[in-house]
Amino acid sequence: MPKRSRLSDHVCCYCAAAFLCLAIMNIGPASAQNEISRTAAQLEQLVAPIALYPDALLSQILMASTYPLEAVAAGRWVQANPGVTGKALEDAMEKQPWDPSVKALTAVPQTLQMMNDKLDWTRDLGDAFLAQQSDVLDAVQRLRQRADSAGNLKTTEHQRVVKTVASLEQAPGAETTPQSSAAPATIYMIESLSPDEYYAPIYDPGVVYGAWSYPDYAPFYWYPPGWVGRGVFAFATGVVVGAAIWGGIDWLRRRVDINVNRYNNFNRTNIVNRNWTHNPAHRGAVPYRDRNVAQQFGRPGHAAAREAYRGTAATGRQELARQRAGNAGVGQARPTHRAEHRPAAAKSSRSAGTRHVAQHRDASRQQAPRRHASAPRRQAPRRHVSAPIHRHVTRSAGAARGVARGGRGGRRSDIRVKHDIVLLGHLKNGLGFYRFSYNGGDRAYVGVMAQEVRTVMPDAVLRGADGYWKVRYEKLGLRFQTYEQWLGAGSRIPEIRSSR
Repeated sequence: MPKRSRLSDHVCCYCAAAFLCLAIMNIGPASAQNEISRTAAQLEQLVAPIALYPDALLSQILMASTYPLEAVAAGRWVQANPGVTGKALEDAMEKQPWDPSVKALTAVPQTLQMMNDKLDWTRDLGDAFLAQQSDVLDAVQRLRQRADSAGNLKTTEHQRVVKTVASLEQAPGAETTPQSSAAPATIYMIESLSPDEYYAPIYDPGVVYGAWSYPDYAPFYWYPPGWVGRGVFAFATGVVVGAAIWGGIDWLRRRVDINVNRYNNFNRTNIVNRNWTHNPAHRGAVPYRDRNVAQQFGRPGHAAAREAYRGTAATGRQELARQRAGNAGVGQARPTHRAEHRPAAAKSSRSAGTRHVAQHRDASRQQAPRRHASAPRRQAPRRHVSAPIHRHVTRSAGAARGVARGGRGGRRSDIRVKHDIVLLGHLKNGLGFYRFSYNGGDRAYVGVMAQEVRTVMPDAVLRGADGYWKVRYEKLGLRFQTYEQWLGAGSRIPEIRSSR
């Protein structure tokens, strides 16, 4: 039963990671990150599942792994929008706020599916890559050499394997760290036969590299649902990516870089710098666990993240306000949101935003007596009108309510059970505050994402019997509520108690 074994492996991976988070993550602005010393065994365990991917695709995964929450969001988008390719994909990605490295992987859904199934691995890989980029790439080369020695790395009809001899240590700009094992003298490059089409390999790391040298650091074996392959090394169905895959690896200098022409074509930009740099604005509330990385990207990264999402949050509020105003207009002739017709510049100003929220609050208060008076009529077709929540619910809303409760001990807050997620703002501790609906229903709620809470207050998160994460809102000092209740209370981002 492959599915059952994969689910069991997934749950075990999360449980182990929960203890890891408690051990190495501190809470609060004054927390000190650890200086993590990853051995060659640990690095090879991390990269083993992807070391035999084509160089360009490998580089995209390494870059995107530094933004784990955005990788989750992109994975959900791919699941909800299968088959979107070409110009349609470019158009869709232009509207998303994710980092370009994450957007690129939507062209190869298999990669995002693995990163979502193995979330803790994704984060560990990203942390290692930020702290020890050259060591990570050296580990890839050592594994490729072992696969070659085992007879499992060859040129095929889907990829080309090129071997060159060079001294990596003597390359200008090459960097190393004390944790690095000896850099391989032979460089293995894996290229797709067509830069516009990729075949992602599927293999068991415990077999393809020969006998695994580190029993205490065995890598996982991931394969897509329903996969029935043959042999030690196989390929999934090829996907046409166009210019979506724009990453590359400079093996001499042991760093990833950018093909600016492909990057500009897919992202509709005009950059000229081919050097890749991590952007902390897309890190979200996920802290950096290495001290040196945190000093480079940490607190400034949180500030940058808030600034980057400020416009997104305002846009989300305005869009939802328009929907609310339109629904309210069914029963009222007088418009209540004239601010929606102002120029974009005015709407983005602080004063306009304040007036906009005030209008929401005033409109809600003015309509409240009417809604209570009309409540006994229970007009089911007008369920989305900005009226208070009636006691009757539809079947889908009832199902979503069950999802929200998720049994005793917290509210089910796993990002995987939610859809229509809109960022409304940030709490003072950096957590995102979102508007969302549960899968199976369309009633809107406001709250947090369990995956983010785990990085800030792990004691407020627990795993349900079904494997999904739940959040104890009372430990955060928050009240779980519907979006309508939040609007009626003034549309304010709530205060949050200290986690100490």
